[in-house]
Amino acid sequence: MRRLSPWTFRVIELVATAAIFATVWVVVGSNRSYIAVPVPDMLKTFASVWTSDHLWNDALPSLRRLALGYLAAVVISVSLGFVLGMSRRLRLACLPVLGFVRAIPPVALLPIFLVVFGVGDVMRISIIVFVCCWPILLNTLDGLGELDETMLATARSYHITGADRLFRVLLPAISPRVLAGMRTSLSLAVLLLVASEMLASDGGIGFFLFQSQQAFRLSEMWAAVILLGLLGYVLNILFTVVERRLLRWHASTRAQH
Repeated sequence: MRRLSPWTFRVIELVATAAIFATVWVVVGSNRSYIAVPVPDMLKTFASVWTSDHLWNDALPSLRRLALGYLAAVVISVSLGFVLGMSRRLRLACLPVLGFVRAIPPVALLPIFLVVFGVGDVMRISIIVFVCCWPILLNTLDGLGELDETMLATARSYHITGADRLFRVLLPAISPRVLAGMRTSLSLAVLLLVASEMLASDGGIGFFLFQSQQAFRLSEMWAAVILLGLLGYVLNILFTVVERRLLRWHASTRAQH
């Protein structure tokens, strides 16, 4: 049986999503709900809002916060994962603390970060960094704990040490685990970005969404919701492309087995 190409899957995803959205909208509209805005009005508002000053004042600042928080979380968590992963005693000592902190619901931490860092970009970026670190950190630790002893012994026999051992042996070996944690963290980053902007902000997509909801500007509210959906979808596609390029060796190895 012939396998479908990735682009065919994307087209199927878009068609299925549009069909589900249209079905839900018809059901909601048939009940005469006040949140049911005509689709042409919604799309017109979407185009007018995100091609105006809101693009520069709300959308782009949100993307900048998202990028800074997410990239900082990746660097910090992978670095910390290697520090803990290389020392069994240190890892065992820190695991209870890590398990406790990561179990706290992310949204519950927002008031604490608001008090500590105040209202500003520092608070919003910090909460993204803090929450996104855990999936990447724990996956890094799991990856290091599952390293093949034969591979490590081979690296030692060839005297591969230092930076070469890190970048040519360890990082490639655990990259599937790390990227799995990064994918989970990406969705958390979008969630925490919107929540932090709704709680305390003077701009951003979350702020625009909250203000539109409070003022019952329903077309603008849906314009923000659609933008967030598109943002999540595009980020997922970009991440998938990067992941496939980085893990081409992993996919070919699994195919051989």
